[in-house]
Amino acid sequence: MIDFEVPIRGDVSEKNQVIFDDLKNTIGMVPNLYATMAYSDTALANYLQFQNGKTSFSTKEKEVINLVVSQINGCHYCQSAHTFLAKLNGLDEKQTHQIRLGFSNWDNKIDALVKLAKAVTESKGTSIEEELEDFYDAGYTKANLIDLILLIADKIVMNYLHNITKVPIDFPIATELEIETH
Repeated sequence: MIDFEVPIRGDVSEKNQVIFDDLKNTIGMVPNLYATMAYSDTALANYLQFQNGKTSFSTKEKEVINLVVSQINGCHYCQSAHTFLAKLNGLDEKQTHQIRLGFSNWDNKIDALVKLAKAVTESKGTSIEEELEDFYDAGYTKANLIDLILLIADKIVMNYLHNITKVPIDFPIATELEIETH
């Protein structure tokens, strides 16, 4: 296995050094997974532009999507990062666990979002008719569906990057969940 060390500021291009400085000034750190993207001279800037694009979802809804997709893809880094961020956006520990397990019993609209995000991620967009109908019945729109697909793609990029590189998690570690298999 190839060992991926997290690059530090001096290891990356000048363009990425500027991004590192901006991240440090904005959020107080350069998350290890972002730093790992800086092995490429273009990936980090491209990714941040994509990730920070406008969406029809609230920040809380984005974290819901991030949590369920990261759980399905087995990305412990993103489960940890987005549990932390979800809590900053009004979700509690029990709610983040439910979302990662693929449901919400505290909000019907969030439940429809979680179930569709899970179905799309697991099936790669096929056989989602029931979840899609529930999504629309909950008040979401076709615009929301398009934004959901983009947010799933965003999270898959980071999930796969961590699953391949296994760089250290620099967020509070998310609780491992007992997943029932049927």
